[in-house]
Amino acid sequence: MCFHKRRSVCFVAAVLFSAVLVAAAEDGFRPLFNGKDLTGWVPVNTAPSTWSVSDGMLVCSGKPIGELRTERMYQNFIMEVEWRHMKPKGNAGIFVWADDITARGQPFHRSVEVQVLENAYGNSGGHTVHGDIFPIHGATMTPVNGRGGSRAFPTEFRSKPSPEWNHYRIVCDDGNISLAVNGKVVTRGKEASPRKGYICIESEGGVVHYRNMRIKELPTTPLEPGQVAIANRGYRCLYTGVDFSGWRVTEGWRSQNWQFRFDGKTDAADKSLQTSGSFGDFGFIFDVRVSGETKPCAFQLHGSDASAIVIAPSLYDDALVLKGRNWNRFEGELRGDRLSLSVNGKSIFTGKKLGNVPAKGPLKIVPSGPIDFANVYVRDLAKR
Repeated sequence: MCFHKRRSVCFVAAVLFSAVLVAAAEDGFRPLFNGKDLTGWVPVNTAPSTWSVSDGMLVCSGKPIGELRTERMYQNFIMEVEWRHMKPKGNAGIFVWADDITARGQPFHRSVEVQVLENAYGNSGGHTVHGDIFPIHGATMTPVNGRGGSRAFPTEFRSKPSPEWNHYRIVCDDGNISLAVNGKVVTRGKEASPRKGYICIESEGGVVHYRNMRIKELPTTPLEPGQVAIANRGYRCLYTGVDFSGWRVTEGWRSQNWQFRFDGKTDAADKSLQTSGSFGDFGFIFDVRVSGETKPCAFQLHGSDASAIVIAPSLYDDALVLKGRNWNRFEGELRGDRLSLSVNGKSIFTGKKLGNVPAKGPLKIVPSGPIDFANVYVRDLAKR
């Protein structure tokens, strides 16, 4: 090829490449996942082994059940992503407009879920294998093409089986949400609340790959009270869901996915579960299952009786849920020798003075019988 022809070919290639870059910039999309690491994302209640990056893909191990969320909130946007399950009957999901951490007694957030199921999972009257959109754990949404409840069902099934790739285009705008599966809109919902919050990727047992995840933000619309999810409060989860990393464990404690349990089958003198690290002034959340038969359990904030919150069915002025879905959320702060506590959103006391509280210490759980815990979060108050 002569020099002039080579120069012409190079010039044309450069022009075409520039045109592609301009088009990409003009369409308003930007990467939501950079293909290299988890920059921009926060593991909420999962282990370091749950999420990894390989060949430009976000890889989810499926263990434990839990969430990875964006660092920032989004209101109105278009999200595109390709996904594939690596095993038949795999389960996963994408959540939008989510709170900062998981809901009471749940491994998932209050949010609107876009279902990501593998085709072999099987349809039922309550769900399809893919494409459902539904509010969970306190969120609300009116379905388009519903079946009498709050879940929106797809008008046709377009997903490909494992290990083929599928494409989702999720449009969220002013409380309305739509899903296109492999190029065609099949599911819609409206009047969602919250309608501003975090985007989450769900781990729920299946090995899933994600790639080409990108987002385009749309103009904001007015928001009413209650339509914004709970913003980041600085909590981090102390339990990985796969083991007791970061804890000193004694006989009788069992790691059970997103929950952990003391089975009460030991005669050992020391039955405690204790963090390896210590805390000064800090905020805390923990969920505990309590029934009428639950024996008293001490949740020691600085590893001492002086800072213990006693969990027992007879306490807290009927704030405890003892029947049905009997998970209870304890939330509070310890600042110096002052403790504030609420149970299931009901204030128990504020600024209660404690005596002989160590300035710093571990979290320590001292049971006297079988008991279940989940969602143990802490936040450092020294930085606030």
